[in-house]
Amino acid sequence: MSLKELLLCILLISGGTFIFLYLVLWWLRKSNYYAVSSGRVHSMREGRKGKAVLQRQLQAFLHKLYTLGMRVPITCQYINSVRKRLSALHAYDEYKLRLQTMKMTLLVWVVFISSGVVLLMMRSGLEFAVLALLCGVVINSLILDVATNRMEIRLLAQMIELFANVRHHYHQHGMVEEALSEAVDLAGAEAGRHGRLIYEALTAIDPHEALERYYESAPNRFLKAFAGISYMVMEFGDRTEEGGSIYLKGLGSLACEIQLELLRRNKLDYLLKSLNVIALAPVFFTAPIERWARGSFPSMDDFYQGKWGYITKLSVYLVIIVSYFLLQKLQQTNETGYHAGRGRMIWEQRLYRSSIIHNVVNALIPQQQVSSYYRIARLLKESGAEIKLEWLYIRRITLFIAGLVLSMSTAFFLHEAEKTHILYAPVQSGQMFGRLNPAEEKEALKQSEVDHKIMHALNMRAESTYEQTYAALERDAGGTATAEQLSKQTRRILKKLEAWNGEYIKWWEMLVSLAIGYTGYQMPVLLLYLQRKMRRLDMRHEVYQFQTVISILRSMERMSVEKILEWLNRFSVIFKRPLQKCLLHYEHGPEAALDLLKEEAPLPEFQLLVDKLHLSLGKITIREAFDDLDSQMSYYFEQRKQEYEKIIDSKAIWGRLIGFSPMYGLIFLYLVIPLIGMSFVQMESYYEQIQKIQ
Repeated sequence: MSLKELLLCILLISGGTFIFLYLVLWWLRKSNYYAVSSGRVHSMREGRKGKAVLQRQLQAFLHKLYTLGMRVPITCQYINSVRKRLSALHAYDEYKLRLQTMKMTLLVWVVFISSGVVLLMMRSGLEFAVLALLCGVVINSLILDVATNRMEIRLLAQMIELFANVRHHYHQHGMVEEALSEAVDLAGAEAGRHGRLIYEALTAIDPHEALERYYESAPNRFLKAFAGISYMVMEFGDRTEEGGSIYLKGLGSLACEIQLELLRRNKLDYLLKSLNVIALAPVFFTAPIERWARGSFPSMDDFYQGKWGYITKLSVYLVIIVSYFLLQKLQQTNETGYHAGRGRMIWEQRLYRSSIIHNVVNALIPQQQVSSYYRIARLLKESGAEIKLEWLYIRRITLFIAGLVLSMSTAFFLHEAEKTHILYAPVQSGQMFGRLNPAEEKEALKQSEVDHKIMHALNMRAESTYEQTYAALERDAGGTATAEQLSKQTRRILKKLEAWNGEYIKWWEMLVSLAIGYTGYQMPVLLLYLQRKMRRLDMRHEVYQFQTVISILRSMERMSVEKILEWLNRFSVIFKRPLQKCLLHYEHGPEAALDLLKEEAPLPEFQLLVDKLHLSLGKITIREAFDDLDSQMSYYFEQRKQEYEKIIDSKAIWGRLIGFSPMYGLIFLYLVIPLIGMSFVQMESYYEQIQKIQ
């Protein structure tokens, strides 16, 4: 299929999809047409009413599709996975959650089917299945990430408006629950929904338990902090300091945090925009480039149908996959993927129950007296990984075996593909440009069949001599070929026999496979180092949130260190386990418990906060210990602004480099370098022919 035909098919598919959607909308509009129109003139009110009715019908249709899809086992699992991605943003709103879930599901399926049709026109067989799977994974992740990111940004923008309204009404009433109740009515849909949930939790019979339930479903740390600060002021009362009300100061700090987060997300989205699509685009251009090169340069058939062509194609696909997932990591804006205390049965835990695997893993794990044991154990703790050391080694062993088997299987497949190419590929005529005409192509295939027949007659032996091959050809030709033709065929067949017998697993391929397996073995540990580095920033976010909470609690009467630790435990995510251990040991000795807390959480900013709590045990008051908290919060805020700017600049540079890598790989690895190599081979062939003429 030519490029013109491919573009025509894409146009037809797009046009057909548009016509189908237009007919659906026309039918829905027609079913309500007479109810919203009066003769030939439509008023603005009737038009809006008709649009609202049409929208309700579309929503009802999507809900019916949702119910039908949940009854089918295959679609049920996928719909549940999409629902889980959107559930945090639409908490306790089942109607809208189902609606958004079905919208995202249909969008992903339509884009995937369209891409699959295009790929099926270009490729067929196993390669089509691999490309379709790759596109499915990328399209699913891309659409869901873009949709959830937009929803999160919209929620953050509405939260700023909500906090401003709460501040305004708090000035009027001086009561948190009244201010929140009136501000919710003026807020946007998403922020208003969470505001109502917070109001219901604050006015519940047991606010503490209701807030704990809300914390589990809160989509970001700002809403959790807002709910907690409001509850603290309701419980202990507000205080007026030099900067004004401590409640309003807390709201101001949260608003500044949200504005900084919005600026970071918008700038990152602007700088990395469309790079995912650019990284995926080479998937659709491998076939047209190959078709053009093989049509313009006949000798390129040997490259694309041979072993090196498969290796190059796999390399391009690998670059696309790696580039896409790296871009996903660069564009990741969620605060943390770590949630303490959410234990679940994982596959490593199930495998570890087997006695054989249990013994193998215990033999590989370093002894507790060895420094490597403490290094890996400390890495697991600092990275926040919710797995044991034994499960980590099961993951490493599994990836080692998978890398080794996959690389060896790929090498075996490439050798078999090269053998098939040697046996059945048309004999090259030496023509550099243009395309073989049908007669020449038929003659090349006939010569290839003769070579194949003679090679089998010689039992595919690499040690076959020139005389044996020449005699076999002479018997097969029956006197119809000249001596020069037989000599040329003999040399060609001997080269093929040598190449065919040289296609076996070599020692260096075994070393490469072992190296790939070792890379897979080390990959979990490398990811833990990366996770620890990324978690440092999340830790600083949480420490700043702790400082906001302490800035309110320090002014309350009868406040103690234990109560502060309890409040920090309610807000914490990353430091939850160390804080829980500290509270459990607090009755046996406050100083020892705080020392344990410092040891469990080795972050300088958090350790400084614990030192101030240590001083508050009896030497000075809590208010005196945190007298410089406002200046520290201001400093940390400016520090994080600078860190964000550095991170965004570095992500922009790496994003452009990674995003265009698949395109560069496609052009150079799949076209330019093979053409240069083919040119050198042709030049060498022409040089030999010129020497023979002389």
